[in-house]
Amino acid sequence: MIRWIREQLGFDPPHQSPTRTIYVSNQFPEHSPFVRQKFPDNRIISSKYTLWNFIPKNLFEQFRRIANFYFLVIFLVQLMIDTPTSPFTSGLPLFFVITVTAIKQGYEDLLRHKADNEVNNTPVYVIRSGGLVQTRSQNIRVGDIVKIEKDQTFPTDLVLLSTDHANGTCYVTTASLDGETNLKTHRAVPEIAKLQSVSQLDTLRAVITCHQPEPDLYRFVGQIAINSPEEEIVRPLGPENLLLKGASLKNTNQVFGVAVYTGMDAKIALNYKSKSQKRSSVEKSMNTFLIVFLEILVIEAVISTILKYSWLREYPYNERTAQEKNSSRILTGISDFLAFMVLYNYIIPISLYVTVEMQKFLGSFFIVWDRDLYHEASSQRAQVNTSDLNEELGQVEYLLTDKTGTLTENEMKFRECSINGIKYKYTKGTLIPDGATGEINGQTFTNEEVMFLKAISLCHTVHISDLEETNRPTLRHVAADVSKVQYYAASPDEIALVEAARRIGVAFTESDGNNIILNIFGKTERYKLLDVLEFDADRRRMSVIVEMPEEKMIMFTKGAESSIIPLARSGAVTEMSAHVDELAMKGLRTLCIACKYLSIEEYEEIKSQLVEARTSLHQREQVVADVFNIIEKDLHLLGISGIEDKLQEKVPETIEALKLAGIKVWVLTGDKQETAISVCLSSGHFHKSMNILELTNQKSEGECALQLHSLSVRIKRDHVAQHGLVVDGTSLTHALRKHEGLFMEISKSCTAVLCCRMAPLQKAKVVRLLKLLPNKPITLAIGDGANDVSMILEANIGIGIMGKEGRQAVRNSDYAIARFCFITKLLFVHGHFYYVRIAHLVQYFFYKNVCFITPQFIYQFFCMFSQQTLYDGAFLTLYNICFTSLPILMYSLFEQDVHPRTLHSKPALYKEISKNEILSLKRFLYWTLLGFCHAFIFFFGAYLLRGENTSMMGNGQMFGNWTFGFLVFTVMFITVTLKLGIETYYWTWVNHFVMWGSVIFYFAFALVYGATLWPFLQLQSIYAVFSHLLSSAQVWLGIIVIVVGCLFPDILRKVFWRHSRPTLAQRSQLLETSNGITCLESICCCSSRETGCSPFRRVLEQIMGRCNLLRVNRSWSDSDPYCTNDRTILTLSSMDGPTHASRI
Repeated sequence: MIRWIREQLGFDPPHQSPTRTIYVSNQFPEHSPFVRQKFPDNRIISSKYTLWNFIPKNLFEQFRRIANFYFLVIFLVQLMIDTPTSPFTSGLPLFFVITVTAIKQGYEDLLRHKADNEVNNTPVYVIRSGGLVQTRSQNIRVGDIVKIEKDQTFPTDLVLLSTDHANGTCYVTTASLDGETNLKTHRAVPEIAKLQSVSQLDTLRAVITCHQPEPDLYRFVGQIAINSPEEEIVRPLGPENLLLKGASLKNTNQVFGVAVYTGMDAKIALNYKSKSQKRSSVEKSMNTFLIVFLEILVIEAVISTILKYSWLREYPYNERTAQEKNSSRILTGISDFLAFMVLYNYIIPISLYVTVEMQKFLGSFFIVWDRDLYHEASSQRAQVNTSDLNEELGQVEYLLTDKTGTLTENEMKFRECSINGIKYKYTKGTLIPDGATGEINGQTFTNEEVMFLKAISLCHTVHISDLEETNRPTLRHVAADVSKVQYYAASPDEIALVEAARRIGVAFTESDGNNIILNIFGKTERYKLLDVLEFDADRRRMSVIVEMPEEKMIMFTKGAESSIIPLARSGAVTEMSAHVDELAMKGLRTLCIACKYLSIEEYEEIKSQLVEARTSLHQREQVVADVFNIIEKDLHLLGISGIEDKLQEKVPETIEALKLAGIKVWVLTGDKQETAISVCLSSGHFHKSMNILELTNQKSEGECALQLHSLSVRIKRDHVAQHGLVVDGTSLTHALRKHEGLFMEISKSCTAVLCCRMAPLQKAKVVRLLKLLPNKPITLAIGDGANDVSMILEANIGIGIMGKEGRQAVRNSDYAIARFCFITKLLFVHGHFYYVRIAHLVQYFFYKNVCFITPQFIYQFFCMFSQQTLYDGAFLTLYNICFTSLPILMYSLFEQDVHPRTLHSKPALYKEISKNEILSLKRFLYWTLLGFCHAFIFFFGAYLLRGENTSMMGNGQMFGNWTFGFLVFTVMFITVTLKLGIETYYWTWVNHFVMWGSVIFYFAFALVYGATLWPFLQLQSIYAVFSHLLSSAQVWLGIIVIVVGCLFPDILRKVFWRHSRPTLAQRSQLLETSNGITCLESICCCSSRETGCSPFRRVLEQIMGRCNLLRVNRSWSDSDPYCTNDRTILTLSSMDGPTHASRI
């Protein structure tokens, strides 16, 4: 019973068999004994809370915060012992903070639930009770037979049973899983493939035995036992029989499959990294600062307790009661210590967290509303899934991006080629020789050109989507009409090659497995396919052997230049080798095309070798590869193709801007090495002056270690300014086992890093390695497919691209955008604003609370540490909630220290706030000491103002304790409010309204509160105190003098630093004088527009820190070394010049 309870609670997971048994259509045996296994349903869950666990789980997460837990303890202490303040002064703010935060986090999780429900409620068709039934995706059970139609996404992992093709094949694209847009062929078991109707499949009695689910997308081991009247047939199952959840059906009208892995057991779900609570660096700094303030609080309470008993021993001001005489001194001391903790507890700003939460939540709408982040073509705007990380957008140091669908459009275009040493450009279905001008009419082709076009039309893995269209008599018309036929291929560039050849006139029109039909300039030719030498990563080439119409046998070979040119023995090898480099420099993907004629004797020998190799039981892959290498030699080089993998708009400019901002860009992709390198070249991630280092094809740890040491030595000896690193998934696995440190050292020495052939969990592991570096950099992962979900969840910030590869990445991301180029606006503008605003918010909160509670501590020296409070309880409660909350909240929503256009076009400004610069220890200590200094001025200024004249009020009443406290509180409130005004650069009507409105509200509340006898208050000691206090002119003069005495030195400091050592942000504030942020409508910066009030305005601008008179009459030009007038991201300035961002 105990074990069962622990299993239900999740402490002891139930024992699982290494295999699972699945009865097709859930037709369980009626007589033979069996144990029914339990499988999860098909629901996908990305949300964090449920209706039942929301309250306890959310409370647990909130009380993990130091301030919330601290105020809970203080509230409980106030309930248990006699304290100088009411429990409501701590309980009400705590309740307000917890409630607002819970509402905000509950709303965000509700959005995740809606996204999950959209996927889980997708309609699907399953076979049940002899018929086809429509149900929801979440209701699919293991064993159900599911019907999928063309272009639909597989709702779960299925074993293919049958298709509408007689041979049981179907074609699938896995772009959302591994980033590859190629078409993959899957096959059904021949004995079941003939069952193509619902009634036939309902009679199927079969049992599938397979391994338990594992994350490896490319591994599946199982078998299917088919029960027939004659005998039981057992057939093996492999990856070619498994249809993965998230993949899409192409080139096939419908398929039937049986569900084997459902819900969170699906392979792609196992590649999702479990969700964890992401916390920003600002929040971590806040926790650190809170610990410092807790230490200050404890020190103040200890000092007060010690001094109280020291003074009581020397100057007993009250006779002790009998209970006090009989009580333990230790318990009395602890009680007094806790009482002082309660008295000073307001130094911890409890409302800081709720203000931060509101700022993040409300501020996130600016991203959604940003028109620059709206993509008109797809009608998609930016999306915020969590607002907890807004400020992290301004702290990114590493950006890790997917390639396919993120940097590229998944659109390949044939651009150039070289045939027999002559370069051609492909334009409008015509090959134009390099250097030719004008259009070529009635083009004729040489034998070499025709052979090149035949080679790219025969040597491929392309499939045709609609044979009925291509079998028309007018094949020439079909070949010229792209809309009439659709190609699918094992590689996206193969489609581009075949389509280009069709437009030129050599059209691939039909393939039935053994024959390939080409339409060559209107004439049909039939080629017999004899054999295919499949592509593999080691050879990096593929070949087909065909019999031509004239009964000659020829082998066409296509592959990377490094694997073809060394094998070429004839053709214009030298010229075309140079052309390969030229095309690569243009960022085009290059493939070499070669051929080799075979005699009948040679083919028969090749055929026997292939049969022997393919039937080998020992090291079959290696034996087959050796035979392929023997066959593919002594080639004749026909030509080279150059294909453009179309990038999204502004990708090179975006990557360049990210690098100027000090962000290191890594590309992580599941695609092939050659494809990935080509895209990196065209996108500007790699450039021609960069020394490319390779860590690829490493077979063992020892071999990988030697290569790592070789690369390390090469980097130290090489004088090239920049290095790029290329590493594949297999080599990365070896490198990270025992040589993780060396690999990361090499990676950090490289300007650009490319990781190719990466599994989803490998991407997450790379992100984790970067996060765990000694300096704890902030990482951002961006991708568009389900294979990117793991790294999106692992990174400090995860961004999903609303692309063509499903919505998994978007649903699991923190933010979602439609295009990669939007990342610059998101980081440089929104990230900058969010970080600057919240950093100043945090510092200001600690400053104003130090100003608030320090006079209370000083006051204890004048009341012999009797725990007498200086302020009334109502003002203790409302100070952070009402009086000072709105001005700082509006500041944190609307402040713009630099114009958005300037931030977007000057990436170097992003460096100035990196590494949490504004919330550094130096800045924190400055604000804290400033708070202490102002607090001393408040207290002793009011004390000196009072002097010996205790009847300074207008009515002659004595100047007592509450009057003195009111005076200190009023001076303090006005000072901290005006201090925020001095820090504000961008004034809006909202800022004016809340700032001056808060001042008016304070005076109105104090007058009303003190002028009324409230029935719910047992004691009202401040009745009429405030009105009498303000009736004295001496008090008003004293308030003005004390406030000026506090703020004037700070104003002088700001003016001095702004003139002597301005930051890049301050120097950029003069960049835009006619738009957005201006110097009071530029009056003080334009001497030709002087008015009568201009001198006053100039002085005011100087005080507020908005105009640098040293540069008033400067004429700005494009040659300025640190500020240029460029207005778009296409012209970037590094803003060189001295920077003093680290100063206070």
